[in-house]
Amino acid sequence: MQALWMVLAAFLFASMGVCVKLASAHFNAAELVFYRGLISMAVLWLLARRQGVALGTHYPGMHAWRSLVGVTSLGCWFYVLGQLPLPTAMTFNYTSSLWIAAFLVGGTLLAWRPSGDAPRPPLQVPLVLCVLVGFGGILMMMRPSLEGSQGFAGVVGMFSGMATALAYMQVVALSRLGEPEARTVFYFATACAVAGGAALFVTGISPWPGWPALWLLPLGLLAAGGQLCMTLAYARSPSARGTLVVANLQYTGLIFAAIYGVLVFGDRPPLIAWVGMLLIIASGIAATVLRARGTPDAPVDER
Repeated sequence: MQALWMVLAAFLFASMGVCVKLASAHFNAAELVFYRGLISMAVLWLLARRQGVALGTHYPGMHAWRSLVGVTSLGCWFYVLGQLPLPTAMTFNYTSSLWIAAFLVGGTLLAWRPSGDAPRPPLQVPLVLCVLVGFGGILMMMRPSLEGSQGFAGVVGMFSGMATALAYMQVVALSRLGEPEARTVFYFATACAVAGGAALFVTGISPWPGWPALWLLPLGLLAAGGQLCMTLAYARSPSARGTLVVANLQYTGLIFAAIYGVLVFGDRPPLIAWVGMLLIIASGIAATVLRARGTPDAPVDER
């Protein structure tokens, strides 16, 4: 059942991407972040109240950092969704597993202090190869799809994936401290509303488009629903192997995004772009498996 929850979460996130792309024709990225946060806040407040979860926390600094990198990632991703084909934009956000692997390898090497009693840590060659293959896939995906002004959107997309990885690592730290998921996600939604609202003083407010504004409601609902389904998937995984299966099923979101891109937006990425996407998926799954083997008690990716 936990596998079905993850597939549903992936479908909801891909559907949210469709809403963002359609709404981006009428609203800027700051407005989308603001409305997404406001609607999700209401949903998560009701959920926390129903579950009896208090919203007060003993770790405000950690929530602040998680919210900062999370809002940065979300804002970048919403911008990219408005500029690039849906499958390409979604793939950038799924590079977080590669960035986490790169951070783990780099952090291990940077923390090493040469001495006779502390030999150099193993280089983790398979993990390094996964990262290199994954970033090779990014280059293949960018080459045909990101020409001219879209090149900047590609750079923003890569930064979005990196910020998502930083946010995930902070979520892991908060979960180990016993913070309920509803509380963590509520603070993130609040940060989205506050940061998006503050950014409006710089970006300005778009003219109200009328009926197309209705895309904002499913945007917020799908975002909250996707996060809750993902939480259920991880919470109901009976074993480390089940958790690993759940983590890898998140990549079904790219399949849904590709279908949406073709049917709704008429996207026709060239063959080299599809090959790049497949390399990113394969290397992301391999990196997740290798990380799980190295630290079997560690949680896996959470969006």
